[in-house]
Amino acid sequence: MPLTLDTYRLLGRSGLRVSPLALGAATFGTEWGWGAEPDEARKLFDRYVEGGGNFIDTANTYTDGSSERLLGEFARDRRDSLVLATKYTTLRRPGDPNSGGAHRKSLFASVEASLRQLDTDYIDLLYLHVWDFTTPVEEVLRGLDDLVRQGKVLYVAISNAPAWQVSRMQAIADLRGWSPLVALQIEYNLNERTGERDLIPMAREMGLGVVPYSPLAGGVLTGKYSRDDLRAASDVADDGTRRNFNIAGGGVTERTLRIADVVREVATELGRTAAQVALAWTLQHPAVTASLVGARTLAQLDDNLDALEVSFTASQLARLDAAGAIEPGFPHDMLASDRMRAATFGDLKVEARRR
Repeated sequence: MPLTLDTYRLLGRSGLRVSPLALGAATFGTEWGWGAEPDEARKLFDRYVEGGGNFIDTANTYTDGSSERLLGEFARDRRDSLVLATKYTTLRRPGDPNSGGAHRKSLFASVEASLRQLDTDYIDLLYLHVWDFTTPVEEVLRGLDDLVRQGKVLYVAISNAPAWQVSRMQAIADLRGWSPLVALQIEYNLNERTGERDLIPMAREMGLGVVPYSPLAGGVLTGKYSRDDLRAASDVADDGTRRNFNIAGGGVTERTLRIADVVREVATELGRTAAQVALAWTLQHPAVTASLVGARTLAQLDDNLDALEVSFTASQLARLDAAGAIEPGFPHDMLASDRMRAATFGDLKVEARRR
């Protein structure tokens, strides 16, 4: 049965209802050399919300603050019906060591700045954006819980962090009665599947809804890159354009182009676009609550939203899974081996049921 934007899902272990596709507002503003001008960004917002979408994602430093400011302006007349997610930890003032990081001073200052830029009294979902390897987890968790108790933040979440730290934080939050993490935002797409080793299983076990970003792998899965781009990769510098960022950053490889070929083949069979197929694939995973779409134009957004209508045959899904499959690595390979299963269970048949 096809999904719709108003087929809402619960976010992790919370009761918060969110759309299965979230609108990424990192494209609101052109300060980074790409993105949507304010008028176009307004059209993107209106199209998404009028279609039943309620989950919009930004961060305190996206497009140098324009993303939050524009989103706050657009959301003003319907604030309470929307789930606005933002993030903290990235450096807000170059040269000021306390204007970034996960610590308490950075957290509180960043949230106050986001409240002003979003022109709102509260943030629905606040992510720790980037793990900084320096701040004690108790300091992070207590700070997040204090903000929830003050009513400035309703739910807390995390992004770009090691699985063992996230699970440790969730256990501490539970033991101390602090606000639990309800979402995990990670890069996840057919090209980048290493999250399947530990991050995604951890999220399912610990009650975090997975919110993939870059589900189109920076556009690589849409088929916009070719072997010519691969041959030119060594000569391309990251000049701020989205295309050269992906090429110079190693996103265009023989492996990723082969995966994109399979995506296009399946898209042709279904009469869909490659972008729709790549997005729809992320939504098949039972741990995924919502995938982020980051369109710059109405045409791109409309195309992405139509991914909700895509249904795969078992054969097509198997081909996509096989195209981007990764080696699980240790200890997963060892634990899944016939030898270890025999040593652990013998001839016994034991059915594991998930909670």
